[in-house]
Amino acid sequence: MKIIYDSQIFLSQVYGGISRYFFELVRRMDNQEGVHAKIIAPLYINNYIKDLNSGIVSGRHVPHIHRTGFLLKALNQIVAPKRMAKFNPDIVHETYYSNKQPLLSKTVKTIITVYDMIHERYSECFPDNDSTALTKRMNVERADHVICISENTRRDLLEITGIAPSKVSVVHLGFDLTTKSDNFDGIDGTEPYLLYVGDRGGYKNFARLLSSYGKNSVLHKHYKLICFGGGKLKQSEHQLRKALGLAADRLTHIEGNDHILGRLYRHATAFVYPSLYEGFGIPPLEAMSHGCPVICSNGGSIPEIVGNAGQYFDPYEEESMTHAIEQVVSSQECADRLRILGEERITRFSWETCAEKTYKIYKSLKG
Repeated sequence: MKIIYDSQIFLSQVYGGISRYFFELVRRMDNQEGVHAKIIAPLYINNYIKDLNSGIVSGRHVPHIHRTGFLLKALNQIVAPKRMAKFNPDIVHETYYSNKQPLLSKTVKTIITVYDMIHERYSECFPDNDSTALTKRMNVERADHVICISENTRRDLLEITGIAPSKVSVVHLGFDLTTKSDNFDGIDGTEPYLLYVGDRGGYKNFARLLSSYGKNSVLHKHYKLICFGGGKLKQSEHQLRKALGLAADRLTHIEGNDHILGRLYRHATAFVYPSLYEGFGIPPLEAMSHGCPVICSNGGSIPEIVGNAGQYFDPYEEESMTHAIEQVVSSQECADRLRILGEERITRFSWETCAEKTYKIYKSLKG
């Protein structure tokens, strides 16, 4: 069986959750007996795949230079179809939503993965000219099979698009942020802190978390709020901090690699995940893997992934959020219970299981 993964996500992400998903898939697929898996990406910027051997990646790594994406995409659209045709695949697994359908033999089966239905559920969080929802729907309708990364995403997809349930499967993602390196001195280990990870805009609901934290004198007196990733703090976030009367040192932003993030998880009093909606949600699993108690929203797929290993709150209610945080930080017994439950929960998610279930879908399509 010959499987192709297209260039889309590898040309748009240097690092990122979706490109990591396909990186983990392709290297496991190529180890399956009777399977030849290949990424056709004539030019790509992704750092995950650049060290894979040329038998798996057909393409060349180029530096990520601002505003060159359109040109690189145009070049790939010229070169990639010829390489795909030469490979003569049985299955093409498209890595994101494209306006252009691959020019392939009618015998080739196509698969698309749907990561979430955020653009449909929270359209107000995106520009009016954002076409993701429309393009996604077109891709879902023309694909031979659709993979959703959570049951919640599958339910939303079926409700919104009305496609046949038999065409859709659920395959949970894995995770592997288990590095134990402690070679990072960028935080004061003597002062307790709450940890937030990732983008902070729109449906991520960070502003409500900051407001909840800032209005509780006990929390901001005894715990800093550290944000990892997602870009530097925005002017609006600084303005909100000032309006809440918080000193500059109570809100800290840190960028870095998995080693730094792993240490932040291990030393945090708790990890807080306030998102209104997620298609899956890897950060809570990462936190659990490092023994960090999880305090999280009950929105979207989060309860499906976190299970009984989180302290939940209503993401629309600041009082609910504050109460959940207070319950964990004020009770060693509660925090220890979440750590123990988290250790058990993470055993249910692995890239090996993700690859095995995906492989079964490929086999069923090939017949």
